[in-house]
Amino acid sequence: MQISEFQQLMADTYGEADANRGIPATIAWLTEELGELAQAVRKGTIEQQKHEMSDVLAWLASLANQLDLDLSECVDRYAAGCPKCRQIPCDCRE
Repeated sequence: MQISEFQQLMADTYGEADANRGIPATIAWLTEELGELAQAVRKGTIEQQKHEMSDVLAWLASLANQLDLDLSECVDRYAAGCPKCRQIPCDCRE
C-alpha cells in the first residue's frame, strides 16, 4: 500500500470522527501512541512493535488529514536523501 492510499483509507475510515475530535486531541493521541511505541521498542515483541508502529502511522495520517497535508508531499523532503547535505547515506557532521 502506498502512503497516499493509507492516508485516504484513514480519511475514509475515521475522517468524520477525526474532524469532530479536533487537532489538539489528535496530537494527544499521537503522542500517547508514540510513547506506547517507545515502550514496545524497549520491552516488547516484534508483534507489539508492529502494532504500535501502525497506530503511530494511523494517528499521523489523521493529523495530516486534519491539517489538509498530503503525506506523499511531506516525504518528498527526503526523496533525494538527507534534506541538509543531500547525501545517501547522510554525510552531515553532528
